[in-house]
Amino acid sequence: MFLPFFLDLKAAGVPTTLREYLTLLEGLEAGIADFDVEAFYFLARASLVKDERHIDRFDQVFARAFKGLEAVGGAAGEVAVTDIPEEWLRKLAEKHLTEEDKRLIEALGGFDKLMETLKKRLEEQKGRHEGGSKWIGTAGTSPFGANGYNPEGVRIGQDASRHRRAVKVWDRREFRNFDDSVELGTRNIKVALKRLRRWVREGAEEELDLPGTIQSTAEHGYLDVKTRPERRNAVKLLMFLDVGGSMDDHVRVVEELFSAANAEFRHLEWFYFHNCLYERVWKDNRRRHDRMIATADLIHKYGRDWKVLFVGDASMSPYEIAAAGGSVEHWNPESGATWLDRVTAQWPNAAWINPVAEKHWGFTHSIKLVRGLFAERMYPLTLSGLERATKELSRKH
Repeated sequence: MFLPFFLDLKAAGVPTTLREYLTLLEGLEAGIADFDVEAFYFLARASLVKDERHIDRFDQVFARAFKGLEAVGGAAGEVAVTDIPEEWLRKLAEKHLTEEDKRLIEALGGFDKLMETLKKRLEEQKGRHEGGSKWIGTAGTSPFGANGYNPEGVRIGQDASRHRRAVKVWDRREFRNFDDSVELGTRNIKVALKRLRRWVREGAEEELDLPGTIQSTAEHGYLDVKTRPERRNAVKLLMFLDVGGSMDDHVRVVEELFSAANAEFRHLEWFYFHNCLYERVWKDNRRRHDRMIATADLIHKYGRDWKVLFVGDASMSPYEIAAAGGSVEHWNPESGATWLDRVTAQWPNAAWINPVAEKHWGFTHSIKLVRGLFAERMYPLTLSGLERATKELSRKH
């Protein structure tokens, strides 16, 4: 029964193996997911998916493979009440009920009344029903069925939620942004940036040393609590963020990247520039004209062990990169290319993150110039792009 599902996953690009499929079967044999489709979903996902980026593909294949399973047996439009364990429905409802849902369900007489009425309707109904407000069916206002509306509803046999009010929902696809071809939210960016971590123990702040506590307690015969310095991320990250102009279209996703980096890295410094790096940068966009920082000072201040990320669309006039005086804001004595060369010479572990879709890069000459100056170390702001960037920054130069 589950072999076609396994093969569909492989066809969809989810790198699962026969060993993982056997793990799924062992879990089923152990009774982990008896009469609980949601438990089966989580068991299958835990067994067959080993990387966050494949969760959304798994969800899509799962939805296709088990479409209609919510109807729990019978032909299309028919539901056998004897095949729906009350405990199953109750557990699923409890997992998805919000406080608002609970208040709305009380309007019908509570969850027990909802389940009692569902069973009664199932016993009375003999076939598919379209519309209406009583029978289990579609496009109506009955609390039971699909494609209709009732705030206290139980959805049966619908492949997607329309009003997000059903008591049980199995098709939310909460991890769609984990796919490695889409832009990211803050949570997903953290997943990518964690690959750049290098954990060390340092400082005075301490955490419980559980293995040491267990060993010492066993040796001495009494509770002997041991602590150790807390592990901290030792990676030092320097970020240069392009602001203004065409970057206004990418403010949200760049803010998410910065928020994720700020949460992940204890040693983080950031500076702003416009279009291309020149002799000055700034920390406060509101005071950018009277509180400038010399780029040369940064090169001398931060050692070669810092990782460097430039974030910008690299979309500008080629003269802004290649020529002295090319800046649109001031007269730059030296070209942007000169400063980018100095930066990559000082910090070999440097990369450029571009929020513009990679398929469009070939149409902008300035993007080609920046890619060349960074030795092709330009990556898109996607999960896959950030993973490639963090892999590059982790290399020894």
